[in-house]
Amino acid sequence: MSLQGKRIVVGISGGIAAFKAVELVRELMRRGAEVQVAMTNAATRFVGPITFAGLTGKPPVTDLWAEDYAGEVHVELGEWADAIVVAPATMNLMARAASGLADDAVLATLACARGDIFFAPAMHHRMWAHEATQANVARLIERGAVMLGPVTGTLANGEIGLGRMMEPEDIADELETQFARGDDLAGRHVLITAGPTHEDLDPVRFLGNRSTGKMGYAIASQALRRGASVTLVSGPVNLPDPRGADVVCVRAAREMHEAVMQRFEEADVVIMAAAVADYRPEQRAPRKIKKGNGLQLELVRNPDILADVGAKRGHRPAVLVGFALETENLEQAARHKLERKGADLIVANAASDGLAGDTNRATLVEASSATSLPEMSKHALANQILDRVSALLQRQPRRTATKAGPDAPN
Repeated sequence: MSLQGKRIVVGISGGIAAFKAVELVRELMRRGAEVQVAMTNAATRFVGPITFAGLTGKPPVTDLWAEDYAGEVHVELGEWADAIVVAPATMNLMARAASGLADDAVLATLACARGDIFFAPAMHHRMWAHEATQANVARLIERGAVMLGPVTGTLANGEIGLGRMMEPEDIADELETQFARGDDLAGRHVLITAGPTHEDLDPVRFLGNRSTGKMGYAIASQALRRGASVTLVSGPVNLPDPRGADVVCVRAAREMHEAVMQRFEEADVVIMAAAVADYRPEQRAPRKIKKGNGLQLELVRNPDILADVGAKRGHRPAVLVGFALETENLEQAARHKLERKGADLIVANAASDGLAGDTNRATLVEASSATSLPEMSKHALANQILDRVSALLQRQPRRTATKAGPDAPN
């Protein structure tokens, strides 16, 4: 792979990691890209514009009011660029971008972008974990942006945490990969399940789990970026609908089972990322259960959606993906699940890694291989999963995608 002939705007915001942008520009150019730099005023306090002028042979865009720029430079750059990568992307820059502000050279260029947009976040780990940052990140991703990192490492103040900017070479690798993927899922229909299921005990209580739905929603967002038509069957979550997906909202496992069984034969790919409750109360109390000396619940098994799809699939779906959350013997348990449920790929997670975070560590298990992946963002893992799906689809004939089912409630 290379970036030969690609036109890339590198946007630099005001963080200590701005010094890494120098190496990023050099690396992108070494791989054949034509690079134009845009800087916020704060960024110029960390690295001087003359540095980038020397590297690229042209001055960076720093001031929308500069008299030596002909026309509307942010409009021209947005039209010119195949991709814009903001590195570093600070908490402040992403908040302003998520709010639609366009009052500096970087933000105005982002607002006019024709090509793909990438953010390489860099900040203190508490800033990254801040509720406002996560909301802004979710909003940017929902609009189609790609987050490259952050990664865990040593931060500016010497602490170790999740907030370090990806290394320039890794960012360049990711850009190459994104360009290579293109629309590899165009013409494919992908059915995805996400989130938990809630099994009601009475009108106010339910059995559930800690799943946030972020993994399934990340897969849906990345599948859409790669050209697929997407149906997302979602349990109760607090996430924005991926723009362009047909979202089917359900609550309990039996509702999710019904929604999937009605649609799976119309899909090229089924990815079962939901954390479906294995059991439900045998009886739902019509009124709130009052306090007493104790409570005994009779539980019954919920339907196994992955197994039922695996047992009933014919030539559709061409690819069936399941998830396995395990406490021990991760690969062995995943391989057993792969064979028992008729899947083509199992994404195995260790329960010790948690359910609610923004990163994940997984092992991708197929019939003849197992690939252990390092910790990465859920969107990065989504692309790793879809890379394997795309490879499996290459062995199958391409079919025209069809819209699955009726319009879903929002």
